[in-house]
Amino acid sequence: VQLQASGGGLVQAGGSLRLSCAASGRTFSRYVMAWFRQAPGKEREFVAWISGSGGATRYADSVKGRFTISRDNADNTVYLQMNSLKPDDTAVYYCAANTRLVVQTSEYNYWGQGTLVTVSS
Repeated sequence: VQLQASGGGLVQAGGSLRLSCAASGRTFSRYVMAWFRQAPGKEREFVAWISGSGGATRYADSVKGRFTISRDNADNTVYLQMNSLKPDDTAVYYCAANTRLVVQTSEYNYWGQGTLVTVSS
């Protein structure tokens, strides 16, 4: 599966952004979709995943209550709605696909190219 992330940009603290990740292929609903992020000088970290049906989600503690992951299987797209953004959320955000409900970066087989989110204070 090929992934294409978009929607990043510059936003002030407290603002919102919605990231999108478009996937190719006919078996999109079979994949767990996730968002990761990598801040400058830091390792890539898990942000959220959503099950193939969309019925289950999981979030990193740092974004819980502020970010929402969702998917549209008819459109082969996964979203990350980010509200109440903080400067610490500044990072390159990546979408990823896997067949298991895991949070480890190394377990994800397919990655998008990343989209930069910058939150100014």
